[in-house]
Amino acid sequence: MNKIPVIVIFAPTASGKTALMRDLFSQKGSPFCLTPFILQGKAEVISADSMAVYKELDIGTAKPDSDFCREIPHHLINMTSYKNQFSVADFVNEADKACLDIWNRGKIPVVAGGTGFYIRSFLLGLPETPESNEELRNSLKKRCASEGKEALYKELIEKDPVSAGKIHPNDEYRILRALEVFYLTGKPRSSFDLSTSFRSDFDFCPVMLEPPREILFKRIEERVELMFQMGLEKEVKELIERGAKSEDPGMQAIGYREFFTYSDVEEIKKNIIRNSCKYAKKQYTYIRDLPVSNTIPYMGSEEDKEKVRKLISDFILSKDVL
Repeated sequence: MNKIPVIVIFAPTASGKTALMRDLFSQKGSPFCLTPFILQGKAEVISADSMAVYKELDIGTAKPDSDFCREIPHHLINMTSYKNQFSVADFVNEADKACLDIWNRGKIPVVAGGTGFYIRSFLLGLPETPESNEELRNSLKKRCASEGKEALYKELIEKDPVSAGKIHPNDEYRILRALEVFYLTGKPRSSFDLSTSFRSDFDFCPVMLEPPREILFKRIEERVELMFQMGLEKEVKELIERGAKSEDPGMQAIGYREFFTYSDVEEIKKNIIRNSCKYAKKQYTYIRDLPVSNTIPYMGSEEDKEKVRKLISDFILSKDVL
């Protein structure tokens, strides 16, 4: 084949993606599905979760555990330290390599996760923004050190409000990059649009899962409660004792950054839930304009899973790749 077939599953936080992956791709399969699924034991997952790449962040990122990774091999998790920036360009480049590796070993790559920016960039390609200018970047870094990132974030709001609306005020790397693009080109970074068609390197089967919001928000609340029962507070405390700071890229993740803002545990928990629900609403903003018709209202029922199975099996059978 000229193109590598890739299943792409976008699912927001707490939507039941892990259970779906197990039913679809684990060698064990689903106990409720009498006929083995076409990709049972024949796929490997590439995580499209921007925070699962950090080695030290486990509980707060709901990272797949070692048992699950033995059932279904996973890629792009535990890639780097929470102190290092891992950009969308890093994701696309690494995901491309992983797809080729998985395909060359006779399996089907499955890109799955909830980071809409990653999914969108993987499907459509990266925008052609200018390369970094070392002199300008160093100048912006010096300004950030002397004036504070809050001042540069306000500047970004003035110069490029669209980009500022998508960047967290603590995300120094992306704030500086957006300002760098503006000062290099005189145009806001948001004006460098992605393509409106899929990349030609792969043959994509995109599946978008859309749970009802009220059910999703309830699941988020339950998940956060479970994270605290599993030891999230202890995990973050130990990271801070080892030198973690609020400006570290990994510490800007929901579930971690709240510990640097609030001291009361219940207040921390409440804000993690609130921020997670807000993020769940935003997750769809990156994929709404994709040329995708495969959006499934999803509650995790066997009927819902069967719809996903049919979509994927029809795609695989049409390609005659197994």
